[in-house]
Amino acid sequence: MAEFQLVIIGAGLSGLAAGIRSARFGQKTLIVEQHTLPGGLNSYYRRQGFLLETGLHAMTNFAPRSEKHAPLNRLFRQLKLSRKSFITREQFGSEIIFPDRSLKFSNDLELLCTEIASSFPACIDSFQALVQEVERYDPFVEASWKSTRQFLQERLSDPLLIDMLLLPLMVYGNAEEHDMDLGQFAIMFRALFLEGFFRPEHTIRELLSMLTSQYEKFEGALRFKAPVTKILRAGGRVAGIRLANGEEITADAVLSTIGIPGTARISGWPLDQKKYIGRMSFMETITMVPHASLDSPRCSQTILFYNHNNVLSYRRPQAPIDASWGVICFPDNFEGLPIDTDVPLQVRITNAANYELWKQAGSSQYRQLKEEAGRKSAEAAGKIIGNYRQDVVYHDSFTPMTIERYTSKLEGAVYGSPIKIKSGATPWENLFIAGTDQGYLGIVGAMLSGVTIVNQHLLG
Repeated sequence: MAEFQLVIIGAGLSGLAAGIRSARFGQKTLIVEQHTLPGGLNSYYRRQGFLLETGLHAMTNFAPRSEKHAPLNRLFRQLKLSRKSFITREQFGSEIIFPDRSLKFSNDLELLCTEIASSFPACIDSFQALVQEVERYDPFVEASWKSTRQFLQERLSDPLLIDMLLLPLMVYGNAEEHDMDLGQFAIMFRALFLEGFFRPEHTIRELLSMLTSQYEKFEGALRFKAPVTKILRAGGRVAGIRLANGEEITADAVLSTIGIPGTARISGWPLDQKKYIGRMSFMETITMVPHASLDSPRCSQTILFYNHNNVLSYRRPQAPIDASWGVICFPDNFEGLPIDTDVPLQVRITNAANYELWKQAGSSQYRQLKEEAGRKSAEAAGKIIGNYRQDVVYHDSFTPMTIERYTSKLEGAVYGSPIKIKSGATPWENLFIAGTDQGYLGIVGAMLSGVTIVNQHLLG
Protein backbone atom coordinates (compact mmCIF):
# COMPACT_ATOMS: atom_id res chain seq x y z
CA MET A 1 0.00 0.00 0.00
CA ALA A 2 1.40 3.41 -1.00
CA GLU A 3 2.24 5.99 1.64
CA PHE A 4 0.24 8.66 -0.18
CA GLN A 5 -2.59 8.67 -2.68
CA LEU A 6 -1.10 11.74 -4.35
CA VAL A 7 2.36 13.31 -4.25
CA ILE A 8 2.68 16.77 -5.79
CA ILE A 9 6.08 18.05 -6.89
CA GLY A 10 6.29 21.80 -6.26
CA ALA A 11 4.51 24.12 -3.81
CA GLY A 12 3.85 26.82 -6.36
CA LEU A 13 0.34 28.09 -6.92
CA SER A 14 -0.75 25.19 -9.13
CA GLY A 15 0.68 22.65 -6.67
CA LEU A 16 -0.97 24.27 -3.65
CA ALA A 17 -4.34 24.46 -5.39
CA ALA A 18 -4.11 20.84 -6.51
CA GLY A 19 -3.18 19.85 -2.98
CA ILE A 20 -6.15 21.65 -1.45
CA ARG A 21 -8.55 20.10 -3.93
CA SER A 22 -7.16 16.61 -3.38
CA ALA A 23 -6.98 16.82 0.42
CA ARG A 24 -10.44 18.37 0.59
CA PHE A 25 -11.86 15.09 -0.76
CA GLY A 26 -10.02 12.98 1.76
CA GLN A 27 -7.06 11.88 -0.34
CA LYS A 28 -3.84 11.44 1.60
CA THR A 29 -1.74 14.10 -0.12
CA LEU A 30 1.87 15.26 0.12
CA ILE A 31 3.43 18.35 -1.49
CA VAL A 32 7.23 18.41 -1.70
CA GLU A 33 9.03 21.70 -2.35
CA GLN A 34 12.77 22.18 -2.91
CA HIS A 35 12.88 25.62 -1.26
CA THR A 36 12.03 26.98 2.18
CA LEU A 37 8.96 28.97 1.12
CA PRO A 38 5.93 28.18 -1.04
CA GLY A 39 5.01 30.05 -4.21
CA GLY A 40 7.79 29.23 -6.67
CA LEU A 41 8.52 32.45 -8.55
CA ASN A 42 5.45 34.02 -6.95
CA SER A 43 6.99 34.32 -3.52
CA TYR A 44 8.55 37.09 -1.42
CA TYR A 45 11.60 38.20 0.54
CA ARG A 46 12.63 41.08 2.80
CA ARG A 47 15.35 43.63 2.19
CA GLN A 48 16.04 46.81 4.20
CA GLY A 49 12.65 46.57 5.87
CA PHE A 50 10.73 46.18 2.59
CA LEU A 51 8.68 43.09 1.76
CA LEU A 52 9.25 42.51 -1.95
CA GLU A 53 7.19 40.17 -4.11
CA THR A 54 9.17 38.14 -6.62
CA GLY A 55 6.49 37.42 -9.20
CA LEU A 56 3.32 39.37 -8.58
CA HIS A 57 2.91 42.44 -10.80
CA ALA A 58 -0.81 42.03 -10.89
CA MET A 59 -3.25 39.18 -11.05
CA THR A 60 -5.34 38.72 -14.17
CA ASN A 61 -8.90 37.40 -14.61
CA PHE A 62 -10.56 39.95 -12.31
CA ALA A 63 -14.24 39.35 -11.58
CA PRO A 64 -16.63 40.81 -9.01
CA ARG A 65 -18.13 38.33 -6.56
CA SER A 66 -21.48 38.48 -8.35
CA GLU A 67 -20.10 36.77 -11.48
CA LYS A 68 -20.47 33.20 -10.27
CA HIS A 69 -19.05 31.55 -13.38
CA ALA A 70 -15.94 33.72 -13.67
CA PRO A 71 -12.62 31.81 -13.34
CA LEU A 72 -11.64 33.60 -10.11
CA ASN A 73 -14.92 32.79 -8.36
CA ARG A 74 -15.08 29.22 -9.66
CA LEU A 75 -11.57 28.73 -8.30
CA PHE A 76 -12.53 29.89 -4.81
CA ARG A 77 -15.53 27.56 -4.75
CA GLN A 78 -13.37 24.64 -5.82
CA LEU A 79 -10.90 25.37 -3.02
CA LYS A 80 -13.69 26.01 -0.49
CA LEU A 81 -12.31 29.46 0.22
CA SER A 82 -14.34 32.54 1.06
CA ARG A 83 -14.42 34.87 -1.94
CA LYS A 84 -16.07 37.49 0.28
CA SER A 85 -13.06 37.63 2.59
CA PHE A 86 -10.63 37.85 -0.34
CA ILE A 87 -10.55 41.61 -0.87
CA THR A 88 -9.43 42.66 -4.33
CA ARG A 89 -8.10 45.96 -5.62
CA GLU A 90 -8.58 46.75 -9.31
CA GLN A 91 -6.02 48.50 -11.47
CA PHE A 92 -6.11 52.26 -11.97
CA GLY A 93 -5.55 51.69 -15.66
CA SER A 94 -2.77 50.57 -17.99
CA GLU A 95 -1.31 51.71 -21.29
CA ILE A 96 0.35 50.24 -24.39
CA ILE A 97 2.94 52.73 -25.65
CA PHE A 98 4.56 52.66 -29.11
CA PRO A 99 6.55 55.52 -30.70
CA ASP A 100 3.65 57.17 -32.50
CA ARG A 101 0.54 55.88 -30.74
CA SER A 102 -0.69 54.56 -27.44
CA LEU A 103 -3.73 52.69 -26.21
CA LYS A 104 -5.10 52.90 -22.69
CA PHE A 105 -7.16 50.09 -21.19
CA SER A 106 -8.72 49.17 -17.87
CA ASN A 107 -11.04 46.54 -16.46
CA ASP A 108 -13.77 48.17 -18.52
CA LEU A 109 -13.44 47.03 -22.13
CA GLU A 110 -15.18 50.19 -23.30
CA LEU A 111 -12.04 52.25 -22.63
CA LEU A 112 -9.97 50.12 -25.00
CA CYS A 113 -12.74 50.26 -27.63
CA THR A 114 -12.82 54.06 -27.35
CA GLU A 115 -9.03 54.25 -27.71
CA ILE A 116 -9.02 52.01 -30.78
CA ALA A 117 -11.88 53.99 -32.34
CA SER A 118 -9.81 57.17 -31.88
CA SER A 119 -6.40 55.86 -33.01
CA PHE A 120 -7.48 53.18 -35.50
CA PRO A 121 -10.96 54.25 -36.64
CA ALA A 122 -10.97 51.87 -39.61
CA CYS A 123 -10.48 48.90 -37.27
CA ILE A 124 -13.01 49.45 -34.49
CA ASP A 125 -15.85 47.42 -36.02
CA SER A 126 -13.47 44.56 -36.77
CA PHE A 127 -12.08 44.71 -33.24
CA GLN A 128 -15.54 44.52 -31.68
CA ALA A 129 -16.34 41.52 -33.90
CA LEU A 130 -13.03 39.99 -32.79
CA VAL A 131 -14.06 40.36 -29.14
CA GLN A 132 -17.25 38.41 -29.78
CA GLU A 133 -15.31 35.70 -31.61
CA VAL A 134 -12.83 35.31 -28.75
CA GLU A 135 -15.68 35.08 -26.24
CA ARG A 136 -17.09 32.10 -28.18
CA TYR A 137 -13.73 30.36 -28.69
CA ASP A 138 -12.90 27.32 -26.51
CA PRO A 139 -9.12 27.37 -25.96
CA PHE A 140 -9.02 24.09 -24.02
CA VAL A 141 -10.16 21.78 -26.79
CA GLU A 142 -7.19 19.71 -27.93
CA ALA A 143 -6.43 21.11 -31.38
CA SER A 144 -3.48 21.60 -33.71
CA TRP A 145 -1.43 24.77 -33.36
CA LYS A 146 -2.94 27.81 -35.09
CA SER A 147 -1.18 31.10 -35.78
CA THR A 148 -2.52 34.06 -33.85
CA ARG A 149 -0.81 36.50 -36.20
CA GLN A 150 -2.55 34.97 -39.21
CA PHE A 151 -5.85 34.99 -37.32
CA LEU A 152 -5.46 38.70 -36.51
CA GLN A 153 -4.23 39.65 -39.97
CA GLU A 154 -7.39 38.15 -41.44
CA ARG A 155 -9.54 40.31 -39.14
CA LEU A 156 -7.63 43.54 -38.44
CA SER A 157 -6.22 45.60 -41.28
CA ASP A 158 -3.48 47.46 -39.39
CA PRO A 159 -0.20 45.66 -38.46
CA LEU A 160 0.58 48.33 -35.84
CA LEU A 161 -2.68 47.66 -34.00
CA ILE A 162 -1.95 43.92 -34.11
CA ASP A 163 1.49 44.43 -32.53
CA MET A 164 0.07 46.79 -29.90
CA LEU A 165 -2.58 44.27 -28.88
CA LEU A 166 -0.08 41.40 -28.85
CA LEU A 167 2.54 43.10 -26.65
CA PRO A 168 0.74 42.80 -23.29
CA LEU A 169 -0.71 39.39 -24.16
CA MET A 170 2.66 37.97 -25.15
CA VAL A 171 4.74 39.46 -22.37
CA TYR A 172 2.21 38.30 -19.78
CA GLY A 173 2.07 34.70 -20.92
CA ASN A 174 3.55 33.59 -24.24
CA ALA A 175 6.27 30.93 -24.31
CA GLU A 176 6.83 31.17 -28.08
CA GLU A 177 8.87 33.59 -30.13
CA HIS A 178 7.26 35.91 -32.70
CA ASP A 179 3.81 34.26 -32.72
CA MET A 180 1.51 32.44 -30.31
CA ASP A 181 -0.99 29.63 -30.47
CA LEU A 182 -4.54 30.84 -30.99
CA GLY A 183 -5.73 29.05 -27.86
CA GLN A 184 -3.13 30.87 -25.73
CA PHE A 185 -4.13 34.15 -27.37
CA ALA A 186 -7.78 33.56 -26.45
CA ILE A 187 -6.85 32.77 -22.83
CA MET A 188 -4.69 35.88 -22.47
CA PHE A 189 -7.09 38.18 -24.35
CA ARG A 190 -9.87 37.25 -21.93
CA ALA A 191 -7.59 37.47 -18.89
CA LEU A 192 -6.24 40.96 -19.66
CA PHE A 193 -8.78 42.77 -21.81
CA LEU A 194 -12.13 41.17 -20.98
CA GLU A 195 -11.53 40.56 -17.25
CA GLY A 196 -8.53 42.65 -16.29
CA PHE A 197 -5.86 43.34 -13.69
CA PHE A 198 -6.20 43.35 -9.93
CA ARG A 199 -4.24 42.39 -6.88
CA PRO A 200 -5.07 41.18 -3.37
CA GLU A 201 -5.44 43.89 -0.78
CA HIS A 202 -2.34 42.52 0.92
CA THR A 203 0.83 40.90 -0.45
CA ILE A 204 1.60 37.54 -2.01
CA ARG A 205 2.65 36.41 1.47
CA GLU A 206 -0.93 36.61 2.74
CA LEU A 207 -2.26 34.82 -0.36
CA LEU A 208 0.26 31.99 0.09
CA SER A 209 -0.54 31.81 3.80
CA MET A 210 -4.24 31.50 3.00
CA LEU A 211 -3.56 28.64 0.60
CA THR A 212 -1.18 26.72 2.85
CA SER A 213 -3.52 27.11 5.82
CA GLN A 214 -6.42 25.74 3.78
CA TYR A 215 -4.30 22.82 2.64
CA GLU A 216 -3.26 22.01 6.20
CA LYS A 217 -6.87 22.39 7.36
CA PHE A 218 -7.70 19.43 5.12
CA GLU A 219 -4.77 17.52 6.67
CA GLY A 220 -2.48 17.76 3.66
CA ALA A 221 1.25 17.23 4.29
CA LEU A 222 3.83 19.76 3.09
CA ARG A 223 7.60 19.31 3.14
CA PHE A 224 10.11 22.04 2.35
CA LYS A 225 13.79 21.60 1.42
CA ALA A 226 12.80 18.36 -0.27
CA PRO A 227 14.04 18.41 -3.90
CA VAL A 228 12.99 15.46 -6.05
CA THR A 229 15.72 13.71 -8.04
CA LYS A 230 13.72 10.87 -9.55
CA ILE A 231 10.16 9.80 -10.26
CA LEU A 232 10.07 6.08 -9.54
CA ARG A 233 8.38 3.61 -11.87
CA ALA A 234 7.30 0.00 -11.51
CA GLY A 235 5.26 -2.25 -13.78
CA GLY A 236 4.51 0.44 -16.36
CA ARG A 237 3.25 2.89 -13.74
CA VAL A 238 4.69 5.61 -11.57
CA ALA A 239 5.35 4.30 -8.08
CA GLY A 240 6.52 7.39 -6.19
CA ILE A 241 9.48 9.75 -5.88
CA ARG A 242 13.06 9.78 -4.63
CA LEU A 243 14.33 12.84 -2.78
CA ALA A 244 17.84 14.28 -2.94
CA ASN A 245 18.62 12.76 0.47
CA GLY A 246 17.86 9.28 -0.91
CA GLU A 247 14.48 8.92 0.76
CA GLU A 248 11.84 7.18 -1.33
CA ILE A 249 8.14 7.96 -0.97
CA THR A 250 5.50 5.74 -2.59
CA ALA A 251 2.34 7.14 -4.15
CA ASP A 252 -0.70 6.00 -6.12
CA ALA A 253 -0.27 9.04 -8.38
CA VAL A 254 2.20 11.87 -8.92
CA LEU A 255 1.44 15.39 -10.13
CA SER A 256 4.41 17.45 -11.33
CA THR A 257 4.37 21.24 -11.58
CA ILE A 258 7.99 21.65 -12.69
CA GLY A 259 7.24 21.68 -16.42
CA ILE A 260 7.41 19.08 -19.19
CA PRO A 261 11.23 19.11 -19.66
CA GLY A 262 11.90 18.98 -15.92
CA THR A 263 9.40 16.18 -15.44
CA ALA A 264 10.86 14.25 -18.38
CA ARG A 265 14.36 14.60 -16.96
CA ILE A 266 13.52 12.91 -13.65
CA SER A 267 11.01 10.37 -14.95
CA GLY A 268 12.63 8.91 -18.04
CA TRP A 269 9.84 10.31 -20.22
CA PRO A 270 11.06 9.61 -23.77
CA LEU A 271 10.73 12.92 -25.58
CA ASP A 272 12.95 15.45 -27.27
CA GLN A 273 13.34 17.71 -24.25
CA LYS A 274 14.94 20.54 -26.23
CA LYS A 275 11.72 21.01 -28.24
CA TYR A 276 9.83 21.56 -24.99
CA ILE A 277 12.20 24.15 -23.46
CA GLY A 278 10.90 27.68 -23.98
CA ARG A 279 13.24 30.38 -25.24
CA MET A 280 11.48 33.32 -23.62
CA SER A 281 12.96 34.41 -20.33
CA PHE A 282 13.23 37.77 -18.63
CA MET A 283 15.21 40.02 -16.37
CA GLU A 284 13.25 42.03 -13.84
CA THR A 285 14.43 44.93 -11.73
CA ILE A 286 12.75 46.04 -8.51
CA THR A 287 13.50 49.63 -7.53
CA MET A 288 12.29 51.75 -4.62
CA VAL A 289 12.28 55.52 -5.20
CA PRO A 290 10.69 58.55 -3.48
CA HIS A 291 7.27 59.51 -4.81
CA ALA A 292 8.58 62.93 -5.84
CA SER A 293 11.07 61.32 -8.22
CA LEU A 294 8.26 60.02 -10.43
CA ASP A 295 6.37 63.07 -11.62
CA SER A 296 5.31 61.83 -15.07
CA PRO A 297 1.51 61.48 -15.42
CA ARG A 298 2.11 57.93 -16.63
CA CYS A 299 3.46 57.02 -13.19
CA SER A 300 -0.10 57.21 -11.87
CA GLN A 301 -1.12 54.23 -13.98
CA THR A 302 -0.75 50.57 -13.02
CA ILE A 303 1.17 48.90 -15.85
CA LEU A 304 2.88 50.39 -18.90
CA PHE A 305 3.69 48.12 -21.84
CA TYR A 306 6.22 49.94 -23.99
CA ASN A 307 7.99 49.40 -27.29
CA HIS A 308 10.50 51.96 -28.53
CA ASN A 309 10.27 50.43 -32.04
CA ASN A 310 7.30 50.48 -34.40
CA VAL A 311 7.45 46.69 -34.87
CA LEU A 312 7.29 44.20 -31.99
CA SER A 313 10.22 41.76 -31.86
CA TYR A 314 9.08 39.23 -29.27
CA ARG A 315 12.01 36.82 -29.15
CA ARG A 316 15.08 35.83 -27.17
CA PRO A 317 17.48 38.74 -27.68
CA GLN A 318 21.04 38.39 -28.94
CA ALA A 319 22.27 40.55 -26.04
CA PRO A 320 21.83 39.79 -22.30
CA ILE A 321 18.60 41.84 -22.37
CA ASP A 322 16.50 43.72 -24.89
CA ALA A 323 15.49 46.99 -23.24
CA SER A 324 13.81 48.33 -26.39
CA TRP A 325 10.50 46.85 -25.20
CA GLY A 326 9.19 45.73 -21.86
CA VAL A 327 6.87 46.29 -18.94
CA ILE A 328 6.90 49.01 -16.28
CA CYS A 329 4.70 48.13 -13.32
CA PHE A 330 3.75 50.18 -10.26
CA PRO A 331 2.54 47.54 -7.77
CA ASP A 332 1.20 50.22 -5.42
CA ASN A 333 -1.11 51.74 -8.05
CA PHE A 334 -4.37 49.89 -7.46
CA GLU A 335 -7.74 51.21 -6.36
CA GLY A 336 -8.15 51.37 -2.60
CA LEU A 337 -4.54 50.74 -1.61
CA PRO A 338 -3.31 53.28 0.96
CA ILE A 339 -0.80 55.83 -0.33
CA ASP A 340 1.96 56.70 2.12
CA THR A 341 4.23 59.29 0.53
CA ASP A 342 6.79 58.72 3.31
CA VAL A 343 7.33 55.18 2.01
CA PRO A 344 9.21 54.86 -1.31
CA LEU A 345 7.26 53.84 -4.39
CA GLN A 346 8.07 50.52 -6.04
CA VAL A 347 8.88 50.36 -9.76
CA ARG A 348 9.27 46.99 -11.48
CA ILE A 349 10.70 46.74 -14.98
CA THR A 350 10.72 43.55 -17.05
CA ASN A 351 12.72 42.95 -20.23
CA ALA A 352 13.37 39.91 -22.42
CA ALA A 353 16.69 38.22 -21.59
CA ASN A 354 19.07 35.68 -23.13
CA TYR A 355 19.50 32.67 -20.84
CA GLU A 356 22.65 31.35 -22.54
CA LEU A 357 24.58 34.60 -22.07
CA TRP A 358 23.65 34.78 -18.39
CA LYS A 359 24.59 31.13 -17.89
CA GLN A 360 28.00 31.58 -19.50
CA ALA A 361 28.92 34.48 -17.22
CA GLY A 362 31.22 33.74 -14.29
CA SER A 363 30.36 35.12 -10.86
CA SER A 364 32.17 38.46 -11.28
CA GLN A 365 30.97 38.88 -14.87
CA TYR A 366 27.45 37.97 -13.78
CA ARG A 367 27.39 40.85 -11.29
CA GLN A 368 28.73 43.19 -13.96
CA LEU A 369 26.08 42.00 -16.41
CA LYS A 370 23.36 42.69 -13.84
CA GLU A 371 24.63 46.23 -13.30
CA GLU A 372 24.89 46.96 -17.04
CA ALA A 373 21.52 45.41 -17.84
CA GLY A 374 19.90 47.26 -14.93
CA ARG A 375 21.26 50.55 -16.24
CA LYS A 376 20.01 49.88 -19.79
CA SER A 377 16.61 48.86 -18.47
CA ALA A 378 16.31 52.03 -16.36
CA GLU A 379 17.42 54.24 -19.25
CA ALA A 380 14.81 52.70 -21.57
CA ALA A 381 12.09 53.05 -18.94
CA GLY A 382 13.23 56.61 -18.25
CA LYS A 383 12.16 57.60 -21.75
CA ILE A 384 8.62 56.73 -20.67
CA ILE A 385 8.47 57.81 -17.01
CA GLY A 386 11.42 60.17 -16.60
CA ASN A 387 14.86 59.68 -15.10
CA TYR A 388 14.71 58.36 -11.54
CA ARG A 389 18.05 56.58 -11.18
CA GLN A 390 19.70 59.32 -9.12
CA ASP A 391 17.10 58.94 -6.34
CA VAL A 392 17.08 55.15 -5.88
CA VAL A 393 16.55 54.04 -2.28
CA TYR A 394 16.82 50.30 -2.98
CA HIS A 395 17.46 48.25 -6.11
CA ASP A 396 17.49 44.52 -6.85
CA SER A 397 17.04 42.32 -9.89
CA PHE A 398 16.58 38.73 -10.96
CA THR A 399 17.67 37.05 -14.18
CA PRO A 400 16.91 33.87 -16.14
CA MET A 401 19.31 32.04 -13.81
CA THR A 402 17.22 33.13 -10.81
CA ILE A 403 14.04 31.91 -12.49
CA GLU A 404 15.59 28.52 -13.28
CA ARG A 405 16.87 28.15 -9.73
CA TYR A 406 13.60 28.97 -7.96
CA THR A 407 11.06 27.45 -10.35
CA SER A 408 12.91 24.53 -12.01
CA LYS A 409 11.79 26.00 -15.36
CA LEU A 410 14.71 24.99 -17.58
CA GLU A 411 16.56 27.92 -19.17
CA GLY A 412 14.49 30.28 -17.05
CA ALA A 413 11.52 29.89 -19.39
CA VAL A 414 9.02 31.47 -17.02
CA TYR A 415 6.05 30.62 -19.28
CA GLY A 416 7.25 27.07 -19.73
CA SER A 417 7.18 24.99 -22.86
CA PRO A 418 6.07 26.38 -26.24
CA ILE A 419 4.26 23.04 -26.64
CA LYS A 420 1.40 22.65 -24.18
CA ILE A 421 -0.29 19.42 -23.06
CA LYS A 422 -3.80 20.62 -22.29
CA SER A 423 -4.93 17.28 -20.85
CA GLY A 424 -2.00 17.16 -18.40
CA ALA A 425 -1.41 13.53 -19.40
CA THR A 426 1.97 11.80 -19.72
CA PRO A 427 2.99 8.35 -21.01
CA TRP A 428 2.10 6.92 -17.60
CA GLU A 429 -1.53 6.77 -16.57
CA ASN A 430 -0.83 7.96 -13.02
CA LEU A 431 1.69 10.77 -13.73
CA PHE A 432 0.33 14.20 -14.63
CA ILE A 433 1.59 17.73 -15.20
CA ALA A 434 -0.06 20.98 -14.13
CA GLY A 435 0.75 24.67 -14.43
CA THR A 436 2.06 26.67 -17.37
CA ASP A 437 2.85 23.62 -19.49
CA GLN A 438 -0.79 22.59 -19.37
CA GLY A 439 -1.61 25.94 -20.95
CA TYR A 440 -2.98 27.84 -17.95
CA LEU A 441 -1.18 31.09 -17.18
CA GLY A 442 -1.20 33.74 -14.50
CA ILE A 443 -1.92 33.22 -10.83
CA VAL A 444 -5.59 32.37 -11.26
CA GLY A 445 -4.80 30.19 -14.27
CA ALA A 446 -2.06 28.30 -12.44
CA MET A 447 -4.37 27.45 -9.56
CA LEU A 448 -7.17 26.43 -11.93
CA SER A 449 -4.71 24.14 -13.67
CA GLY A 450 -3.98 22.23 -10.47
CA VAL A 451 -7.67 22.00 -9.63
CA THR A 452 -8.55 20.82 -13.15
CA ILE A 453 -6.04 17.95 -13.10
CA VAL A 454 -7.32 16.70 -9.75
CA ASN A 455 -10.94 16.96 -10.89
CA GLN A 456 -10.42 15.23 -14.22
CA HIS A 457 -7.93 12.52 -13.30
CA LEU A 458 -7.68 11.96 -9.57
CA LEU A 459 -11.12 12.15 -8.03
CA GLY A 460 -12.85 8.82 -8.57
